Amino acid sequence: MRIKQLILLISLLCLSLAAQAGYQLDNTASSLYFVSIKKNTIGEVHSFDSLSGSVDNNGAASVTINLASVKTNIEIRDERMKSLLFETAAFPTAEVSTNIEVGAITSLNIGERLVMPVALTLNLHGQSVAVQTQLQVIAVNGGISVSTIKPIMLNAMDFGLTEGVKALMEIASLPSIATAVPVSFNLVFKAD
Repeated sequence: MRIKQLILLISLLCLSLAAQAGYQLDNTASSLYFVSIKKNTIGEVHSFDSLSGSVDNNGAASVTINLASVKTNIEIRDERMKSLLFETAAFPTAEVSTNIEVGAITSLNIGERLVMPVALTLNLHGQSVAVQTQLQVIAVNGGISVSTIKPIMLNAMDFGLTEGVKALMEIASLPSIATAVPVSFNLVFKAD
């Protein structure tokens, strides 16, 4: 009888520690996309290949985007976006941070979904902007999946990127590139 109680106690302690553990972003299972529109009619989907991040035990969540990992499916455009728009030599990363209610997440069973309003802070190109949105959190085996419910609209002007957009238009001989872009993501965090 005592052995069964000891095993039960150890199991409960392990579950308790797992519920309190932080999370690390799994870059290979995560994605972040944005859409650009040129000539008023041509939309193209782009992404970033290198993301890192975590959620700590207190609910402090952050994601770092390596801006040099931008992928537009055209190599010369990737290079132009790095140098002319993002200016990755001076601003190599963008960072998103927020605080979330960890208890609500750790109480989810696998497959359960939670929609939570969050205030994100996006630091991009030396500018910090608050963004209100709702995120969907789903408990998955060994962690959580966090995704946008609807795209988040970001404007280049808010981040001092207007001159970069103009430079891209000039070098590509384009009459227009939209300065507002929708952004969506699906981030998978694995329990530590």
